[in-house]
Amino acid sequence: MTVTDSGSTHVVLLATGGTISSRGSGAGGAAVASDTGEQVFASLGVPAPHPVRVVDVFRKGSYLLTVDDMIAICARIREAFTDPQVLGVVVTHGTDTMEETAYLADLTHDDPRPVVFTGAQQAADSRAPDGPSNLARAIAVAGSPESRGKGVLLVFAGTIFPAAGVRKCHTTRLDAFANPDIGTAGSVSESGEVSMKPARPAIAPFPLPSSGAGSPRVDLVAAYPGADAALFRGSLQAGAAGIVLQGTGSGNANREICREVAQATAAGVVVVTSTRVEAGAVVPLYGDGGGDDLRAAGAISSGLLRPSQSLVLLSLLLRLGTPAARIAETFTLRGAAPDHPETKTPQDNPAKTQ
Repeated sequence: MTVTDSGSTHVVLLATGGTISSRGSGAGGAAVASDTGEQVFASLGVPAPHPVRVVDVFRKGSYLLTVDDMIAICARIREAFTDPQVLGVVVTHGTDTMEETAYLADLTHDDPRPVVFTGAQQAADSRAPDGPSNLARAIAVAGSPESRGKGVLLVFAGTIFPAAGVRKCHTTRLDAFANPDIGTAGSVSESGEVSMKPARPAIAPFPLPSSGAGSPRVDLVAAYPGADAALFRGSLQAGAAGIVLQGTGSGNANREICREVAQATAAGVVVVTSTRVEAGAVVPLYGDGGGDDLRAAGAISSGLLRPSQSLVLLSLLLRLGTPAARIAETFTLRGAAPDHPETKTPQDNPAKTQ
């Protein structure tokens, strides 16, 4: 059931595009985001678990989104919660950058009512679209009392993930997401039965900056076998105020990159070290151009945050004018291992002290 006013309790569906709204652009043509939010909602084909009010934000593949676009989505989430009749918000979003937008929403979410991101791996006009099932389950989670106080969530293929630490783990498989360090937040059945685990301790949210003003430039630069510092220097020359270094292993680079990092941080550029490895914390263990030399050069460890979410957090902090020392403290807090025993590994312990 679609509601057109706020006279009764309901879930708000914010439609932003993505595969869940995509169709082939012609005979054999590539898929593009084209369906409206109402069309996406109508694809359920059965009554929704809760009444839904549909709001179109835009129709884009998420590979096209900018930080300003992500801020605009977060602003629409906040606007939806000004209505006391709203039970929760569902955001349909492309999977390519869902982990970034969901994390920005989590960083700025200041309401106990849930925000639930979902999408699809199969286009709306495919033979077996997965979007309708994902959407029905996301609506069930957004309207469930069990989801209150759990922050921003991501629902995909019946699994509920916390936004922090979630990442796309497969390009085409229907169960496309994972959260290897923090774990899952619960599950939702095909019939809409929601089972949630206890929430992690809440961390105070950040203010939501206005969109359109532009963010300080933040770039992602990778370390790899044989890498020199040309890309890192190019980022600085382009005016980067912050750089996320995607290191190898536990967060390593090489001697040349370490020298450039030291010069950059001395000049006021904020450098955060993350890793290309799927799971585990960034820990400064090695010298000779490794992670301990990066730490000595002034780089900040991302902890458990991978490059995608490190870039979002650093972009937000720089946009808010946060001093470098406070940025380091924030990454220590936000990148720390969870306190739930079932998600801890022996490698998690050093991250608590970095």
